[in-house]
Amino acid sequence: MSNSDEQYDHIFLAMAQKHSGGMPDFLRTFAGFLRRKSDFFSGDWEQFMMDIFRKEAEIAMSDQAKKLKQQEQEKKIRQDKEQEVKAAAAAAAREKEISNQKICDITDEEAAEIIKEEESKKRQKLLEDSTPADGTGPVMITDDISKPIEKVEDDSEKDEIGKLLPNAGNGCTLDKYMWTQTLGEIELKVPFNVTFALRARDVIVDIQKKALKVGIKGQEPIINGELCAEVKMEESLWVLQDSKSVQITLEKVNKMNWWDRLVVTDTPISTRKINPEPSKLSDLQGETRSLVEKMMYDQRQKEMGLPTSEDQKKLDILEKFKQQHPELDFSKCKFN
Repeated sequence: MSNSDEQYDHIFLAMAQKHSGGMPDFLRTFAGFLRRKSDFFSGDWEQFMMDIFRKEAEIAMSDQAKKLKQQEQEKKIRQDKEQEVKAAAAAAAREKEISNQKICDITDEEAAEIIKEEESKKRQKLLEDSTPADGTGPVMITDDISKPIEKVEDDSEKDEIGKLLPNAGNGCTLDKYMWTQTLGEIELKVPFNVTFALRARDVIVDIQKKALKVGIKGQEPIINGELCAEVKMEESLWVLQDSKSVQITLEKVNKMNWWDRLVVTDTPISTRKINPEPSKLSDLQGETRSLVEKMMYDQRQKEMGLPTSEDQKKLDILEKFKQQHPELDFSKCKFN
């Protein structure tokens, strides 16, 4: 897409936001403009429009395919790193046995194979435990379900009691689905328990600006409700994985806040317990990293009822002014 294509985006966005009926109303307004102010409809307008829309559709599909490919590459990189960690752990264990003069009659390759087999058994056991008795319906996620906070050490955190602890991805693991998040997006995984290989046409995924519906056609939806906050529909996408589960990426509109739940009917998580991986922050450079750290600090301060960095700066300036002018009486003044 060239810069010239994007130069009118702000105008179209402003117009689109004024149409409560969404894209159909917006297109109807545009068509009405062409009818009133031009002779557009006097020619072969249908073929002209179809050519334009087909070209834009091809570009959109190409962009989506690139994003999906990038996600698959990132997933492979994560899996490779996990395998490296497991192999390193097996090698370290073997070296420790040797240093303690213990008998070790397996190779690194054999150790890695044993670890792989044990992991496979654990996954199989999880699948058997989560399969409903009638053999249909969604898979029940039983491993690492997010637990509620039962007690806190500080009275300032008493409001967190009853909320769920975030999972390792700063999201929530529930019995039927799990999600993780960054400040920019939500990554949601919904597994299904079916006796056949799912195809895209078997699945219902309806992403709206502030609503989400996920399920299998002919069955009760697993997710069907109002989202915690607004998402960018055009930047959100979903993909069918292993013919058994759906992975959905939701692009946040507000990239300054952590979500405390996926849909409003879910039990909230404690956003005060969110702890982004230091490695993620270290990947950021200069001003970007400083901005993210400031956003995280301000959000935690707001949740605790304390002044943000900007509020604190104003208070410091006021305090300094008081010290410079002790002759002034501020006792009856109110400051916002």
